[in-house]
Amino acid sequence: MQVIVVASQKGGAGKTTLAYHLAVEAERQGRGPVAMIDADPQGSLTTWWKKRKAEAPSLVSCPVPALPAGLAQLRANGCRYVIVDTPPAISGTIRDVVRLSDQVLVPCRPSPLDLDAVGGTIDLVEGLGKPLVFVVNQATRRARLTGQAAIKLSQHGTAAPSTIHYSVAFSGTAIQG
Repeated sequence: MQVIVVASQKGGAGKTTLAYHLAVEAERQGRGPVAMIDADPQGSLTTWWKKRKAEAPSLVSCPVPALPAGLAQLRANGCRYVIVDTPPAISGTIRDVVRLSDQVLVPCRPSPLDLDAVGGTIDLVEGLGKPLVFVVNQATRRARLTGQAAIKLSQHGTAAPSTIHYSVAFSGTAIQG
């Protein structure tokens, strides 16, 4: 079982949207079962899931202190992927979640403020010895800043080979379920 944590100390980076799209696509490709855990007190992933008609991917209620036992149970039940959405902060809670991860995805919008804010997340993930992949998210097509952001991020780790460009349809799927 792979535990993928979507983390960034910056709010608005697209953590929740990326988390549910990854989970749905993994199920769609037959790579399930996939479970999602909403570790963000704001609960946006939970709100999204409750609006859906489809039952997969599943949403598992698991408070962070119970996460080790919850992940063990998911593993025993044959879950292949667990995607954990996190709050926009660097805290002990995030540290606990990242510590249990196999991979950390760090979404980052291609803007100077977002690039500056990613440092705390890098420090946390690297300090725990976990692999990370940057996802350039909400990018404007053919904008110079998008390419510059990917280059800057790749100096600190792996940047995903694909950029997620801004699309009303992408974020609008939260409304459609």
